[in-house]
Amino acid sequence: MPQMLSPKTDTELAEIISNGGPFAVEGQGSKRNFGRVSEATQVLSLAKFSGVEIYEPEELILEAGAATPLTDIQKILSDRQQMLAFDPPDHSHLWGSHNSGSIGGVLATGLAGSRRLKAGSARDHILGLRGVTGRGEIFKAGARVVKNVTGYDMPKLMAGSFGTLAALTSVTFKVLPAPETEETVFIPKLSDEAAMVVMSEAMQSQAEISAAAHVPGQGTYLRFEGIAISVAARRDRFVSGLKLNCELFNAEPSRAIWQRIRDCKVFDHDNGRALWRISVAPSEGAKVAKAISEQQDARYFFDWAGGLLWMSLAARGDGGAAIVRSAVNNGHATLYAAPKDLRERVDVFHPQSPSVAALTARVKSALDPQGKLNPGRMYKGV
Repeated sequence: MPQMLSPKTDTELAEIISNGGPFAVEGQGSKRNFGRVSEATQVLSLAKFSGVEIYEPEELILEAGAATPLTDIQKILSDRQQMLAFDPPDHSHLWGSHNSGSIGGVLATGLAGSRRLKAGSARDHILGLRGVTGRGEIFKAGARVVKNVTGYDMPKLMAGSFGTLAALTSVTFKVLPAPETEETVFIPKLSDEAAMVVMSEAMQSQAEISAAAHVPGQGTYLRFEGIAISVAARRDRFVSGLKLNCELFNAEPSRAIWQRIRDCKVFDHDNGRALWRISVAPSEGAKVAKAISEQQDARYFFDWAGGLLWMSLAARGDGGAAIVRSAVNNGHATLYAAPKDLRERVDVFHPQSPSVAALTARVKSALDPQGKLNPGRMYKGV
């Protein structure tokens, strides 16, 4: 059983990192089964860096300990009719966890929900952070800076780094007002190809769609958000020009629909299967799905107007890795959830080009030269 270390202060954390390692870094532990199997011998828990430190609704700023539960953040913001605009998902059920994870974990894994195509991802909303590098150096970066790290945009760099560069103790995010209401237009029985065309046209229209998804065998979903009078006007104008049969869902059922899509609950994923998260140009989504499903027994659906493809395949052999990655010419495919033995023998993250791999190695060497933080979590030796 790995030794568990739980520092309470930045100074204590820095001392632990300076004098020990390698460490598996975690906040709430919800994403422990996301990524490659850790090569660390000790668990560095940041669970005590929890709680909202500063919340200024008028300034649209929230600062919290990195291990603060995401549900706590969402409750505080909801009470003031505000939100994290990038719509962080809860995928804990995919990894066998019983909690929705932490706000720092959202940044570290770079997650975003269905609103990403309009609002961007976590890296677009992070303002500042505090933490300790693999060198054992305490740093602050971005908003409310006391000490920065010269040469790096640390808030952006930490997004999607999976704790391989620094252990975060505090994060500061820009928050936004929540929409007054929402509605969803549902178009049933479209083929994948037809759905891509409809979603593309919708996103290029003046309808200001905030989310677009397609579920094969069900239909296509388009979300309108904003003040009620604007939502109604944009919806009516869009539907009148659609020339397709459609259904309308008002606010409450619309929220339920998009929560299921965001949290990847459109189909019941069997944890014994391999779940792939495939990011491609929206115009390529249907082609990629067809190329893979012609060779594998697949269940799948599209988010981000076709740019995000969730695909569940059998976990035997390489879990479909060779087929998936050969189908993804201009994009990337991540083995998002899979049995441990499959994650041990297959590249979880999309292989990097030589130039990107060299850059990754240089950044890792600058911030964690001895490979103390989450070694091997993303790529072997990184």
